[in-house]
Amino acid sequence: MRKLLLLLSLPIHVYAQQQKVINHQQQTWFSINSTFRISKHFGAVGDIHVRRTDFLERPSFYFARAGAGYWVNDQLSFIMGYAHLWLAPTTPGYKTFADENRWYEQIAYSSKVGSVSILNRFRSEQRWREALQDDKSTGDFNFSNRFRYLISATIPVSKKPLVPQISLANEVAVQFGKAIVYNVFDQFRAFAGIRQSLGRGWSYDLGYMLVYQQKSSGYQYDMNHTLRWFWYYSFSGNRDKIKPLPNLQYNDE
Repeated sequence: MRKLLLLLSLPIHVYAQQQKVINHQQQTWFSINSTFRISKHFGAVGDIHVRRTDFLERPSFYFARAGAGYWVNDQLSFIMGYAHLWLAPTTPGYKTFADENRWYEQIAYSSKVGSVSILNRFRSEQRWREALQDDKSTGDFNFSNRFRYLISATIPVSKKPLVPQISLANEVAVQFGKAIVYNVFDQFRAFAGIRQSLGRGWSYDLGYMLVYQQKSSGYQYDMNHTLRWFWYYSFSGNRDKIKPLPNLQYNDE
């Protein structure tokens, strides 16, 4: 009788274990993003990111990326390149960072609706993520593809250059691969803040980003409440023939 009761209770126990679990975290995210347009059609990009958890207490990841770009015109660009991520351990007492190698390709199209600047961006990523066990590298890497779509808008509130603009962005990411079983949906990001131009190619945005990410278990999620401060630098080599870059060069991990 006791064994029968245990068998009957097993599905209930498994179901209870698989209820959605949301882990709320406070994070801070800094980055420097650069765009160098050296001719009418060719250029390069590069960015460095630092994200920390519990405001500034613990590292989350370090990230660096570079790429070569081709501008069809001032609105449409194609970029491809390489990135590397160092992912901090989340298990207390562990110290080994997991490496990730990444190739990426993206298409970005900027436009205007009235005075509002809009950016649509599609990015494809091929990712090799290092597998760790007991705080040590196994020497193996799990491969996956990730596809991301972002739309962002910069809304001016005044013609005066010293008055910040409103910056809004949404992005969704899905992933596929042998190791991706329960979390084809990867994450959703929503950002709201201000955008400020400082002149001489420099600008920044500052605000709040909500990151909602599904973990590999399928029922666990991270809800990251993020203070985001991104800096941007844009350079145009031939200012007589190239229009100034639009005030929405949006880069992130």
